[in-house]
Amino acid sequence: MSSQGLPAAPADPVVLDGGLSTALELRGADLTGGLWTARLLAEQPELIRQAHRDYFRAGAQVATAATYQASVAGFVAAGIERERAERLIAQGVRLAAEVRDEFADSRPGLLVAASIGPYGAVLADGSEYRGRYGVSAAELRDFHGPRLELLAAAGPDLFAVETIPDVDEAVVLVDLLGELGMPAWFSYSVRGDSTCAGQPLTDAYAVLADCTPLVAAGANCCAARDVLPALRTAVAATGLPAVAYPNRGGDWDSATKTWSAGEQLDPALVDEWVAAGATYIGGCCGVGPAQIAAVAQRVSGP
Repeated sequence: MSSQGLPAAPADPVVLDGGLSTALELRGADLTGGLWTARLLAEQPELIRQAHRDYFRAGAQVATAATYQASVAGFVAAGIERERAERLIAQGVRLAAEVRDEFADSRPGLLVAASIGPYGAVLADGSEYRGRYGVSAAELRDFHGPRLELLAAAGPDLFAVETIPDVDEAVVLVDLLGELGMPAWFSYSVRGDSTCAGQPLTDAYAVLADCTPLVAAGANCCAARDVLPALRTAVAATGLPAVAYPNRGGDWDSATKTWSAGEQLDPALVDEWVAAGATYIGGCCGVGPAQIAAVAQRVSGP
């Protein structure tokens, strides 16, 4: 399915996948190291395919590509030459598309989203959950611009601009999205009524209000209890459908690359999110295929 066919406001909720890292770890993947899931693009692409299959079989309608932490700079720092790094970033989208196409006959209309993680994700120091990186808007543009172009050229159905902790980074991304014109959802990482960088959500979502390519705005990789107020603020500020995919809760340890214990996602929360305007619903870190199956069942009804 091309991006031209993507509906701006789906009639029924679209079930997203869960945390790619979670599905990979369930399959025995070692995700230690600064590249995180992106390392498998070079070393174990079949594991990534298997993770996408697991989510589609669970009922997900979107495969989110393994590009969240993939960047040319990150690959080069790991000893991979630049041209191959660019190919690996595009390969993240292609792997998801290959698996999507495997299901085309039985489940037409499945989508591929190219994950656009924040600048802090590439730093691999936990700053993706803090923001306030200490870099200029020009530096953020130089980082995000070429990566967005590489991913757009790989042919996803849309971008998943996700886990953005900081309004300043959002301003840069909104400008770039406007220039590219690729359909995208945009989700902040939030705590309570603020971004993870501490900015009011009313200000954060106001930044998105006039971004024409956006098909949804909301929150991800946050505690489930923080989703509903964020969705209400997002819908009020943007007039867009909402996107919601929390993590399992707990805290991220950047040294060990692990989450502390949290709680399973309660599928009953889906009803509240739909009532608040959510049309894209799934899970993030710690939410695996079994939980996405429960979300899909909740969305489809009795």
